[in-house]
Amino acid sequence: MDTITPRPRAVWVAGRAEQGSRTVTIAHPYDGTEVATVAVPDEQQVEHAVTAAASIAAQVRSSSARHRATTLERLARGLSTRADELAEMITAESGKPLRWAEAEVGEATATLRSAARLACETRRQESDTAGEGTVTLTRRVPRGPALGEVPFHAPLGMAARAVAASLAAAAPVVLVPTQRAPLSALALGELLANADLPDEAFSVLPVEDTATLETDTRLVPVPETGCGQAAAIVLADWPDLDHAARRIAAAGTGQAGQSCVAVRRVVVQRAIAADFVPKLAEAVRDQRIGDPYDSSVSVGPMADESAAQRVVGWIEEAVTEGAKLLTGGTRTDNTVEPTLLTDVGAQARVLRPTAFGPVLVVTVAESIEAAFEAAKGPRTGVFTRDVQLALRASADLDAGEVTIGDVPIYRPDSVGGAIQTLTEERITVLPAPTSPR
Repeated sequence: MDTITPRPRAVWVAGRAEQGSRTVTIAHPYDGTEVATVAVPDEQQVEHAVTAAASIAAQVRSSSARHRATTLERLARGLSTRADELAEMITAESGKPLRWAEAEVGEATATLRSAARLACETRRQESDTAGEGTVTLTRRVPRGPALGEVPFHAPLGMAARAVAASLAAAAPVVLVPTQRAPLSALALGELLANADLPDEAFSVLPVEDTATLETDTRLVPVPETGCGQAAAIVLADWPDLDHAARRIAAAGTGQAGQSCVAVRRVVVQRAIAADFVPKLAEAVRDQRIGDPYDSSVSVGPMADESAAQRVVGWIEEAVTEGAKLLTGGTRTDNTVEPTLLTDVGAQARVLRPTAFGPVLVVTVAESIEAAFEAAKGPRTGVFTRDVQLALRASADLDAGEVTIGDVPIYRPDSVGGAIQTLTEERITVLPAPTSPR
């Protein structure tokens, strides 16, 4: 397969393909097969990329919203045209099952298109009367070049999100993919190189030590909006428990739990727990593990063997401390068996927000108040038919995003929050026009 044939890959420095001071080998997490060798930029190349982005910022800021929207649409079409290749690339570098990789390409494409629509709104001027005899004009302008760090678990999706937010905000972007999975971001760099942008408007730099970039005051970080923490579920009065179990099991174990919307904690009301928990255990057992290129496989490997060892260690630790293992709990090489635990202590490491892995923890709550308290996190899904309870969940849950009747899902329009962070409001107060006498 050409996508995983080892070959040197250049990095993008101020819009130009360059070799670095050394190379790093990318290996397929499932079986260790060499996927590619990639250049690693040196300090001078990194500095040049940032300096170039800062120098071109004023020119990018002055570009028209229509031009940037058109560029984003063209990037979206580029991803769509190369969808099969990119999906295989994601699977090769990250071990994400092909079915999820294909979904990631679709999400990345949708994000770029959503940003194309938002680009025009970002620079739109609105007028209203600010006071007697005056008119206020407001617009949003970029705070500076953007820094987009790209994690292992979403190598194309997060890269596209950073590019989408930056271009919509009229800012250059410095993409920094992890060296473990940089291929998708570098491929996006190819599309950017063919876009109608100044060379200095983008760079793609696979570096591991990002501290210098993160503290560089010339750059504005693209926010992660909840990535890095698992999601939670509250199961209240849902009529189809089998359906809920399948959805929750897939959301908790798909992509080996290495996702921004992966479910970790499942909180079930006492009245339905006896019926639901066995169904959830069965649904977790039904999740298929194996070669991520097999379209029937939904659970692939962890990032590496140390990550798999860590997750299994936390599972075993939780059981030692009194948790009950309902299914799973073992690993083969880098692949962790889909796992369901109950009676897990509140301080167990398997419940830590950053404890990525195909592990679900079910908790029984005596009341809806207790359920909401237990389901803290950046994203929460609430399975209920009760409209009043749904509205209460949106108000009472300590979550930035609440999904009613389903598991949390990725929303392409969430790029709007990143655009807001990368820009700031500017206000101009003008004398109101007077009618001619």
